[in-house]
Amino acid sequence: MQFLTDFLEQAKASNLYRKTVTYNPISPTCVQMDGQRYLMLASNNYLGLTHDPAVQQAAIDAIRLYGTGSGGARLTTGTYLLVDQLEQELARFKEAEAALVFNTGYMANLGVLGSLAEPKDVIFSDELNHASIIDGCRLSRAQIAVYRHADMEHLHNLLENTVCQGKRLIVTDGVFSMDGDLAPLREIARLGEKYDAIIVVDDAHSTGVIGPGGKGTAAHFGVNDKVQVQIGTLSKALGAEGGFVAGSKELIDYIKNKARSFIFSTALAPATIATALAALRQLVTRPEMVTRLNNTTQYVRRLLQAANLQVVNGVTPIIPIIVGAEEAAVRLASELKQQGIIITAIRPPTVPAGTSRLRLTVSAAHEQDELAWAVDIITAAMRQPGMRVR
Repeated sequence: MQFLTDFLEQAKASNLYRKTVTYNPISPTCVQMDGQRYLMLASNNYLGLTHDPAVQQAAIDAIRLYGTGSGGARLTTGTYLLVDQLEQELARFKEAEAALVFNTGYMANLGVLGSLAEPKDVIFSDELNHASIIDGCRLSRAQIAVYRHADMEHLHNLLENTVCQGKRLIVTDGVFSMDGDLAPLREIARLGEKYDAIIVVDDAHSTGVIGPGGKGTAAHFGVNDKVQVQIGTLSKALGAEGGFVAGSKELIDYIKNKARSFIFSTALAPATIATALAALRQLVTRPEMVTRLNNTTQYVRRLLQAANLQVVNGVTPIIPIIVGAEEAAVRLASELKQQGIIITAIRPPTVPAGTSRLRLTVSAAHEQDELAWAVDIITAAMRQPGMRVR
């Protein structure tokens, strides 16, 4: 088993070693560890719904009514009313005929892509798609044609020149998780129509964030009717756990019968489903949360740009501050933690070598004064003597 030691030592020497850290969440934006309070700037809790009283009460009520666990897979043990309600309301929210809940967003991508595509098909995939999309493509055993990130000319050339004996699928993140930029869905939809390709969009970082009422990137670009498959998560803006796919009734029925990650998984616990359902209802009835999130996001971007930090342009609450070297990103994250700020150092292989960064994420629950304080601390840390930042 020497290879284990060799791998870990190499990871540490390259500043690529990772470990989990235990915190006690005390609010949507603050955590506590060893008696010290930290401002959390690394969470995908975009709307702060994890601590919403109505959402928390729904989870408590579900445990009392349904118990703690689901007891089995839905196709063998059956389901309970809350799941049906959640799927119906997700479908309505995404302006689709039906929806299906998975245990995680990762499992949704594995199940959907693994069941839709076959070896004779071709999947056209953005090079910066999430790992779960990449793994779903591989699981399908279809031919995979990777196009340069958001490069529509390259995608067009691949669609035109790649021999395909079966179906064509174009798959993309709606919002890319490391840069926070949006996929050019209008152009993708146009190419999908021209080449008769099924369009699959993963809205993990878009649901509750982008589009009217937080409905996602297809709604944002006005191409809902041209995107056949919309995938999302319940674990980010909705503050729960799980994933889902929305589309036609026939699509959902097909996936129920084909997706191994759905068929062979024990269903989510009642409290988790109740949490997601209550959070979705909060999102639908309180669209001002999305407006507040967007306003707060732009406020932070303006502060960072005014400080002349290298920030990737965008409109989403994912704000990468490019550092460059892995060692510098790790040192900065450690320094910021000592000063009461939790922000993640993102390094290869998650991002390309030389583009390590601090990945700052904003929540609608953040207050502007605490964000202004954090930007001052981040700016000072990046300008300290000896800090080699690109």
